[in-house]
Amino acid sequence: MSIGTSLKTWTKRIKRDGMTLWFAGKHPGTPWYAKALGVFVVAYALSPIDLIPDFIPVLGYVDDMLLLPALIWLAVKLLPPDILAACRSQADAWMQANGAKPRSRFGIGLIVLIWLGVVAAAWWGLKPHL
Repeated sequence: MSIGTSLKTWTKRIKRDGMTLWFAGKHPGTPWYAKALGVFVVAYALSPIDLIPDFIPVLGYVDDMLLLPALIWLAVKLLPPDILAACRSQADAWMQANGAKPRSRFGIGLIVLIWLGVVAAAWWGLKPHL
């Protein structure tokens, strides 16, 4: 198998597992800690705003290529096997029917709040203290 084929397979699996977390967050049997991490990962993945903007050279793609897949992997590992199998089949069916990923308003709001916190902390740290 070539590197290109391996990367395509890996990318499809990451997308599917992101959608799996979406369905696992709604599943009543999902443990609370898996739901909490899953909701954060899904909100971040579906948000059109990145924590590290893509226009920043090299660092802009770190979250897309390393952070997000690692968080998805961790969240999937926290799911019980029966719930994981059920949610993966739901994700496969949804992706075949709809193709595109949904958007998350919660994710947009979460990332905007994080950026506002970073800007506020930087302003607070840089302003002269009286």
